[in-house]
Amino acid sequence: MKRRTVLGAALAGAMVSPALGAATARAADPGPSVSQTGTTLLDSQAIYFVSYDGLVNNNAFQKNGLLTYKGHQYAVWYTADRNAVVGRRAVGSGTWSTVKVGHTLRYNDSHNVISMGVSKVDGRLHLNMDSHSDGFTYVKSVAGLMDNPAGLSWTTSRFGAPQATLDGLALTSQFTYPQFLSTPDGKLQLSYRVGISGNGRNALAEYDGTSWTDLGEWSSSTGTYTSEHGSSTARNMYLHGIDYDRNGRLHSFFTWREQNGAVMCNGGGITNHDTGYVYSDDRGRTWRTNAGTVVGTTGGSDKVAVTDSGLVVDPLNPDHSLMNQESQFTDSAGRPHAIISYVPGRFGQCTTNYVADRTANGRAFHVRRNASGTWQKTEIPVALGSSQRTKLALDKYDNAYAILPFGRIWGASAASGHTDWKSLFDPSGLNAFGEVVIDETRIGQDNVLSVMYQVKSSGTTPSALRVIDFALPA
Repeated sequence: MKRRTVLGAALAGAMVSPALGAATARAADPGPSVSQTGTTLLDSQAIYFVSYDGLVNNNAFQKNGLLTYKGHQYAVWYTADRNAVVGRRAVGSGTWSTVKVGHTLRYNDSHNVISMGVSKVDGRLHLNMDSHSDGFTYVKSVAGLMDNPAGLSWTTSRFGAPQATLDGLALTSQFTYPQFLSTPDGKLQLSYRVGISGNGRNALAEYDGTSWTDLGEWSSSTGTYTSEHGSSTARNMYLHGIDYDRNGRLHSFFTWREQNGAVMCNGGGITNHDTGYVYSDDRGRTWRTNAGTVVGTTGGSDKVAVTDSGLVVDPLNPDHSLMNQESQFTDSAGRPHAIISYVPGRFGQCTTNYVADRTANGRAFHVRRNASGTWQKTEIPVALGSSQRTKLALDKYDNAYAILPFGRIWGASAASGHTDWKSLFDPSGLNAFGEVVIDETRIGQDNVLSVMYQVKSSGTTPSALRVIDFALPA
């Protein structure tokens, strides 16, 4: 492992001009727009409690809380009586059918989300849920359920019994952040963290239609990171996402969280630092920097580490309350884009309360790789007004959409190089709590952005959970 170096010339920490950021969009391509087409009710009384500043049914890092496959859309959540349920509707329908899958939420912990995935090789729906540095619950459907939604009834009998393993494969006793991803060859992978916040490793498992295989860990928690304030020798990598593009490349943006608070200027901040990026061209077996240098092997002795050079695409020290697990997307050319957020230096060089400071002065930024292979960064010119995360989506014309806390939608055109951010939707009538979940899979299928949000409540009083649909440029 080589010592990490941050080369300012290779990074695009400064704002860029539209000319430098110009994409390959044709002049005739439309810019970003959203047109509300309908709102549906999932649950009038979904479970509600606030922990870690979030809700268990609406955490932005919850990959595939909404999912669309072969003309039907699926949603997962916990009801007021703590039952895990899956909803299904034909795309465009105003009515959801729901089934309970035999599990009840154990703790009032917003990390314990439900995530969905589809194994295309056998048409099963998979669920992983209710975990935060402990065991998980896994449920899968019968084969073919996702391939024949019109012919197979939507009943609890279509799902197997809840398990504490992946069909007998025990992964770790400290499991968090399940994220399913369908591979280009029809298999299903599960990304997760082993260990705890500040001292954990990312890992992958893979399902081939017959059985699960543990591929192993690919990020390291060891090595020394030193800031101007102090050093830390343990950490974990937080993913902004993990996604295949249309050409089969696997992309992941991330940030590091240090275990030792000595790296911060003030104990009220948060030890997250730097935005990094890696990719894999062999289904997550080996990981490379943006320059193509191999920096880690899944299941091997050499893992992606904070001391590796070439990882950082946007440098930032731990004094600005950089958020972890924000959002990413890839465009039509396979170029990676991410949303990150923090308190910019113009508001001071030391945050002392990350929730209060992010709420007062936090801003979101769009980081992306352009056609020449260099990184660009543009501030989205609106205050977060929240400590929470923003989601990112791109339409078929590569226009970018930031779905901010409370369901605000801002957009930027590909033609401008994604520099002309403007407001597209004011959600003041929604009374949404904060973070929202989007259907990342639907956009490419029918140009619709589906957003799941929960109505703000108080204490532990249940509230309505809804999905709002927006037509994107056709």
